[in-house]
Parts: sequence; C-alpha cells; structure tokens
Amino acid sequence: MEISQQCVVALTWTLKDTLGEELDVLDEPVEFLMGGKDLLPAIEEALLGYAAGAKVDLQIEPEQAFGDFNDQLLFLEPRHLFPKELEEGQIFEGSSLPAGCNPSAPKEALYAVTDIYPEHVVLDGNHPLAGIAIRISMTVESVREATDDEIDQGSTGSGFFRIQPVHAAADGNDTLH
Repeated sequence: MEISQQCVVALTWTLKDTLGEELDVLDEPVEFLMGGKDLLPAIEEALLGYAAGAKVDLQIEPEQAFGDFNDQLLFLEPRHLFPKELEEGQIFEGSSLPAGCNPSAPKEALYAVTDIYPEHVVLDGNHPLAGIAIRISMTVESVREATDDEIDQGSTGSGFFRIQPVHAAADGNDTLH
C-alpha cells in the first residue's frame, strides 16, 4: 500500500540538526495519521507515494517545523510564585501559570522552566526545537488504512509532537517523545 492521505504510517527515524548533532532517535515504530494532526506538513508531503521499506531523508527549515525562536516568549518570573519542588524542564500551560506572573504571557502557549535562580525563574514559551533546521532520516515500517475513529480524531493518539504540561504528563516525561 502506498502512503496517501487518511492512512496510517508507522515510522522510525533519526533527527539531527544541521551540524549533525543527534536530537532524537525513534528506534521502535510509532504510528501517525496522514492528513491529520500527527505529523508536520513537510513530513507528510515528503512521505506521499512511498510504501513500507522506503527510506526518506528530509531537511526541514524552522518555518516549516517549529517556527523561529521568539525572544518575546521568554519571561523572568519571581521564584516565590512557583512550588518549592520546581525543576528545570518542567512544562506549564500559559493559562495555568501562578497568579502574579506576567499578564502579557500568551495563555495558549506552553512554558518550559529553563533556569531557576534564588529570586527568579526563566520561562520559555518557544518549542524546544524552535529556530532549528532539522534533518530527519525516516524509514517507513508499515502502511495501513486508517480506522474511522482515527480519521474522526485526526490522530492515531500517539501525541508524539505534543509537549505535556506538568499536570497532564501521566508518566512525568515532558520530552519530545
């Protein structure tokens, strides 16, 4: 079966930056719905027409991936507003930042704690890969028809590219996958 819209493709990959530094490795196949919200449009476009066993290499510029880095999404907030057990890398939804945080912080963004100082916390609303051109080497492990539920949801449910806020992360993992 060839990859087309509204099918499910299982992929493995190695993701690197343009300097060749490895950013992510997906050794076990993960299923994604084509034509839904699972994959970046540039990845979907590159996969169309391939079948299981295909190897596809692609470079994606920031504007096609996670956007350019926006320094307007960096916020310095008072440390006392956050829990004592705060750790670097924790993710917060903008809509649930503690009272007293900068009111101009967009509520729809997710914020990563990047630095913790005795008096301040640095929050970054950029995606961890914002501003980075990425090179992805993918292998198509399998292709199948999507179920009606997957098509209705627009996803296989992997949530692979979503960064989870602290209260929503079931396993405490807030990395890319």
